Amino acid sequence: MADGRQGLEGHRKTGVRAMRALRRAGRARGTQRSGARAAVALAAAGLLMVSGTCTSSAQDRGAAGPSGGSGGLSGTAACPGLEGFSCATLTVPLDHGGTVRGRLGLKVAMADNANAPKGVLLFLTGGPGQPGVPFVERIAKAMGPVLEDYRLVMIDQRGTGGNALQCPELQAQMGSSDLTPPTAGAVRDCAAAIGPDRRFYSTGDTVADLELLRRALGVRKLTLDGVSYGTYTAERYALAHPGRVARLVLDSVVPQTGYDPMDLAAMRAAPRVLTDACESIGCTTDPAADLAEVVDTYDNGVDVLDALTTWGFVDADYAEMIDALHQAAEGDPGLLGGLIQGVRQGSAASAEELSQGLHASTLCLDGRYPWGRSDAPLAGRRAALEKAGAELTPADHGPFDAATATGLGSMLSCLDWPRTPAPPLPAAHRRLPGVPVLLLGGDRDLSTPVEWLYDQKKLTPGARVVVVAGAAHSVQSRAASDEGRRAVHDFLLGR
Repeated sequence: MADGRQGLEGHRKTGVRAMRALRRAGRARGTQRSGARAAVALAAAGLLMVSGTCTSSAQDRGAAGPSGGSGGLSGTAACPGLEGFSCATLTVPLDHGGTVRGRLGLKVAMADNANAPKGVLLFLTGGPGQPGVPFVERIAKAMGPVLEDYRLVMIDQRGTGGNALQCPELQAQMGSSDLTPPTAGAVRDCAAAIGPDRRFYSTGDTVADLELLRRALGVRKLTLDGVSYGTYTAERYALAHPGRVARLVLDSVVPQTGYDPMDLAAMRAAPRVLTDACESIGCTTDPAADLAEVVDTYDNGVDVLDALTTWGFVDADYAEMIDALHQAAEGDPGLLGGLIQGVRQGSAASAEELSQGLHASTLCLDGRYPWGRSDAPLAGRRAALEKAGAELTPADHGPFDAATATGLGSMLSCLDWPRTPAPPLPAAHRRLPGVPVLLLGGDRDLSTPVEWLYDQKKLTPGARVVVVAGAAHSVQSRAASDEGRRAVHDFLLGR
């Protein structure tokens, strides 16, 4: 679900980093294909493109009382270098339950048109672990046609941006990926570094922060536009505060029932996505058959799925990857290995760009796993995971295998996460409130496959659905076609 792909300055920095990583990978593997180098650099550069418009304040865990004097905006001033926006700090309690002392200061960027006729449009970024404020300039440009009617607001959610939870080794191993497998030691060290406070970084805690933000803004309702994990946050807010939502835009949907740590929908979708992409570029191979042959021959399903998921962020035609899969299926894995290594190295990200500490904290608290939830004893977790893997069939994981399903980073990050009290989750089949909802997706998205969108539709009465052909993840900001952006603008303006 990690989704940090906007802005300019970070694009330049990440592009340079990706190209250097690719060159190292190419030299290591003897790869001299310049097309592959360029494609990997672009794909990796597309992972994290963060500008530096506003910097977040540090967390304040001072000696405030349980409520921390929280809920207000302070320090409001013009955002540096950003005309028409003010930046402020929202003070929230570390523990919304009021038991543990401490406060957090979350940076907020707000358009200055406080009396916009349609109220506040709160744009929620992804991850979990991605900040919001650094993207405000880019989002303002994308949402320009509606911003005379709406006041755009963005927030650095707890544990992100300048408040990022810091886990250096886990960050180095996973970068911006959901799927790269971390070591058990890096996971345990991360949890120890965060300490017992890790129980205060669930989506439910962020939802409570957003309700304090609504009150601080002085508005009765919010319109929420979420991308990737931001859709899940928006859904959870709507379930917790149904009377406080005017409209919902859910782009690249994570269903309210939660993500699947085995990523089975993406595995099953990969042949469809690659076949469609192949037809669109007129290739003459069978990428679905090649994918199955590669995973069976090289036992590299985790690496391939991770690379495919990343690839769609920049090249929704998957052209270089289709070629690499075919060569590997024919017995030459060099190009595929170079692409996998280049993407992984080029996906490096700082915690301020996408915090893997926050990512793990949130997913482990929110998730449902073969062993249960975050409060399950460590003893028995691996046995439960192995049992769940043994029960999978080819119909479950498609051309991949059970080892892929049980070996992804999204699973392993929580397998070794220390036992932590599990927060309550909404009832599995509770529907979203009956407000206007737009479900938006790309039919070539492997990060949040369009199948998840249709899962959410079952729980969203009257939702409008727009699936953009040939688009992958984050339709509003990344799709070549304007179809999705026009749909969002028309929906928000009530057309």
